[in-house]
Amino acid sequence: MKKGLIVLGAAALVAGLAAPAAADPGPAGFGRATLTGFASLPAQTFVPDSEPSGSQLGTEPINGLTPPFDGQPVQGFSGIVPVGGGRYLMLSDNGFGEQGNSADFLLRVHEVKPDLRSGRVEVLGGFNLSDPDGHITFPLTREDRLLTGADFDVESIVRADDGTFWIGDEFGPFLLHVSARGRLLEAPIPLPGVRAPENPYLNGAKPNLARSKGFEGMARSADGRRLYPLLEGTVAGDRPGTLRMYEFDVRKRKYTGKRWTYRLESADNAIGDAVTVDRHRFLIIERDSAEGDAAKTKRVYLADIRDRDGDGAMDKTLVADLLNIANPKRLGGFGTTFRFPFQTIEDVAILDNRTLILANDNNFPFSAGRATGKPDNNEFITIQLSHPLK
Repeated sequence: MKKGLIVLGAAALVAGLAAPAAADPGPAGFGRATLTGFASLPAQTFVPDSEPSGSQLGTEPINGLTPPFDGQPVQGFSGIVPVGGGRYLMLSDNGFGEQGNSADFLLRVHEVKPDLRSGRVEVLGGFNLSDPDGHITFPLTREDRLLTGADFDVESIVRADDGTFWIGDEFGPFLLHVSARGRLLEAPIPLPGVRAPENPYLNGAKPNLARSKGFEGMARSADGRRLYPLLEGTVAGDRPGTLRMYEFDVRKRKYTGKRWTYRLESADNAIGDAVTVDRHRFLIIERDSAEGDAAKTKRVYLADIRDRDGDGAMDKTLVADLLNIANPKRLGGFGTTFRFPFQTIEDVAILDNRTLILANDNNFPFSAGRATGKPDNNEFITIQLSHPLK
């Protein structure tokens, strides 16, 4: 949900072929990953002195919690940027899952520090996204031009070398360029030829992307000159289960015309995030929509754009099954097999050649993957891969 470029990720990947690709076990022979750290931020964590939220959720209890809420929840982590010292910037998505119920959710980047030994997570602060300079021409929800979950569904983020951020949105889909404190620096950049139902510039035209299936993930080239935004859904006319990854030239502020295809294991799956490994390879979270005991697919793949088997899609190597992680030290109070059984796992970043950090989007207050009837916490885990990424 994500380096002299630090990647985040929130996540979706790339376009076009029919049958699901068999995941190549790969020459590296990746085996079972091992849990090396665990931390959890309680679901009922709110931004201090913040505005109420959830007024459009009704008044019936949801997983034991009754909206509206007294503050802005620290939730919905859909992108991650390591900033050093064990601290991370976490991008919250549009709030409560739909454009129509998230007008009182302020889009925000949180700074957190998970203690992966004690299991606690400290919220250090953060900043809201805003457009005080009027770069957005369509009507916004708020007169003060703070951005809300009714304006954009932000799902992916990378940090540029100058300290600004690029954010991927699902409603356009758009690319948003914001300052180090969240101020929009230029007009939202649309994706040529692709429009979601929420796109404010449709003007009666027919969308060719499903709702909430825009830029779920975005990676950055090592030199910072290119972005690789990734769609979560299949564009109309493409074969089911294929997703598009585009290349965007940061200096020219335009798409290069290059794109690649990521093929899901099942057309019913989705991606959660993506992060750059090197010039040709990305780590991609692929997941089903189930949670808890019903979850069957929560995986991290190494995807190679060189397409060495010539099938028209990225070559995939499974590097971690997130439902079958070795936990010999019983971290977090769990057994010797650890499961990360959440509906939406949308954050991955590379800490070293064998270590990844991952976090879930807890969809507050809706998801209940850990315990039936109880809203999920924001969990952070580190895992060690069986082999180095090289």
